[in-house]
Amino acid sequence: MILADEKETQALGHQLASLLRVGDVVTLEGPLGVGKTALSRAVLHAVGHGGDVPSPTFAIVQPYDDLPVPIWHCDLYRLEDPSELQELGLDEALDRGALIVEWPAKAGAAAWPQALRLLLDFAAEGQRRLTWEVPAAWEGRWPPA
Repeated sequence: MILADEKETQALGHQLASLLRVGDVVTLEGPLGVGKTALSRAVLHAVGHGGDVPSPTFAIVQPYDDLPVPIWHCDLYRLEDPSELQELGLDEALDRGALIVEWPAKAGAAAWPQALRLLLDFAAEGQRRLTWEVPAAWEGRWPPA
């Protein structure tokens, strides 16, 4: 799928937001500046968060507990070892909400096998290319109709 501009990225975020359920994990992979946080921001605004959505690069986890489906926005870029993931309590968050995880490779290859894995990459003329891996938990929900 090609995302022509930020407006299309926002529209995709709205579609993704409408599909999120408690226990879901969405991972966002791609190079710096490709739009992972922009897509996360679009999802959070679509589900009702009215405030700012800063990148959680330094905080690592930014919880949005006041939403109909609470979302924990994570940026694992600064993790040095997958063992550090245990300290973040992300699996417990899935009991009552969903995760959006940027830089999931930092968690190790075995993390979140049930995750919808979205990969963003740069394309021609400022566009973005979106590809995905769909696990059984997302079959019939992704790609959006």
